[in-house]
Amino acid sequence: MSALFNQQLIFGLLGGLGMFLFGIKIMSEGLQKIAGNKMRKILSALTDNRFIGALVGIALTAIIQSSGATTVMMVGFVNTGLLSLVQAIGVILGANVGTTITAQLIAFNIGQTALPAIGLGAGLKLFSKNKKYTYLGEIILGFGLLFLGLTTMKHAFIPLKDSVDFQQLFLLVGDYKLLGIFIGALLTVIVQSSSATIGITLVLASSGLISFDASVALILGENIGTTITANIAAIGTNLAARRTAFSHFLFNILGVLFILLLMPFFIRLVAALTPGEADFVIQTQAQATSYAAQIGDKPYIARHIANAHTLFNVINTLIFLPLVGVLAKLSTLIIRGTDDHENLQVKFIDDRVLNTPPVAIGQARRETKRMGQIALEMVEETSLFLEDGHTERIRSLKEKEQLINILQHEILDFLVKLSQRAISPETSRTLISLMEIVNNFERIGDQCEDIWQLGIQKYEGKIVFSHYGENDVTLIAEKTGEFLQFVVNAMESGEKGNSGKAIEYEDAIEALEESLGKNHLKRLHTGECAVQPGLVFIDILHNYKEIGHLTYNISAAIIGEE
Repeated sequence: MSALFNQQLIFGLLGGLGMFLFGIKIMSEGLQKIAGNKMRKILSALTDNRFIGALVGIALTAIIQSSGATTVMMVGFVNTGLLSLVQAIGVILGANVGTTITAQLIAFNIGQTALPAIGLGAGLKLFSKNKKYTYLGEIILGFGLLFLGLTTMKHAFIPLKDSVDFQQLFLLVGDYKLLGIFIGALLTVIVQSSSATIGITLVLASSGLISFDASVALILGENIGTTITANIAAIGTNLAARRTAFSHFLFNILGVLFILLLMPFFIRLVAALTPGEADFVIQTQAQATSYAAQIGDKPYIARHIANAHTLFNVINTLIFLPLVGVLAKLSTLIIRGTDDHENLQVKFIDDRVLNTPPVAIGQARRETKRMGQIALEMVEETSLFLEDGHTERIRSLKEKEQLINILQHEILDFLVKLSQRAISPETSRTLISLMEIVNNFERIGDQCEDIWQLGIQKYEGKIVFSHYGENDVTLIAEKTGEFLQFVVNAMESGEKGNSGKAIEYEDAIEALEESLGKNHLKRLHTGECAVQPGLVFIDILHNYKEIGHLTYNISAAIIGEE
């Protein structure tokens, strides 16, 4: 067992695995930055059609390079009510197929391009002034690091070729498939990346250390291990989200059991679809020269492993895609319980999607639109309270004010966390605009509170406005509500906004406040209004003018965001 504690093995494995994981991360970030708006369009294609959902899952996972991340994202979407359980299952099935693209990529013998790719990628990232070339540089750099990590791991495993104990261990894996499945699942849970585990499997196999049978067992285990990430992420979420994560585990483990029962047929099918003999070993110098372009002692096994991984997930998806409803019902039967509905919380943002900035931005926008709608309701309900004095409205207004404060805190916290990720300059500008919009909506809530407190003072103190005063308050309240409605509608429709129209609204509200104030002073001189009602009246006008100013700030921020 001393070979297992060899310094070359330990350092090479840790360093190679680190480069591999870092390469995938950089490549994923570059792909996401380039994809940007396309990712939002891909997600907008989600419907109840399970086949479209599966295609979305494939495309999304191909971009973010992780089925685990896609599944965690779907758990987050279900938790915030953006997707149903059935929709999410369809996407996750597609994600299982999408993740096999990574295995197919690393099965190619292009390790010799790693260093040139790193050089080119770093050059583009560091010195290019064109942002698209910078993102392309990240993809190429990540690609190079990925293959350099694989090559480093391959060299690290050289001492194991002479280890009898290690050979005996993987002979057991070949003979006892359940042991191989357990090792593959455990390794994936530890590394938290099925792509990395498959990369290790490919390196071991191509180096002649394990057989194809043992590799397939490890791959089946890796497909179970990758579901654990989503189930861990689902802890603390609502019932539907936990069922979503469990569904991923359920159809993967059922698929593994199905393939396990038909293992000889499955291996023959892979062999029939893949050229070369999986366990063919280069033994002579003539063969080494002949297969010089191949990697490792087994020149064909990497492609066999990649195809086995792809075939397993394609078969699993084809079997379970028509049974999405059955899977949802089965998950519901196993994960029982009821959710306690809580209104005073965010609905659309979830930290589980922070590693996918285009999706996170979409969630933040949706939560901000919700905040805007609540602010609009507050303005309208505050105006109604001033008209009728019904004190039962105050309870509803206080709840909305509390919710707006919670939303401000949660959205800003979410946006700050997102700003600490690797994001594009466009995303950074959007973050700043959204923060400004959120803060202005919260201040509108504060102004509404000031107005209804003045209303309470008016009714409790039996303060009576003149007929003109009541009409004036109604007039500025309607104009302010109309302006905020215009801005909220612009957010909902996704339009850039009309800066000219916004300026007209703000100028009109300021002019109203000024003219209505002057009219009030005239009524004071003629004795039509008293001093005490006048103070409350002037404060109400001022607060509505402030709401108009804050609404204009929001309009300007929307234009700046776009």
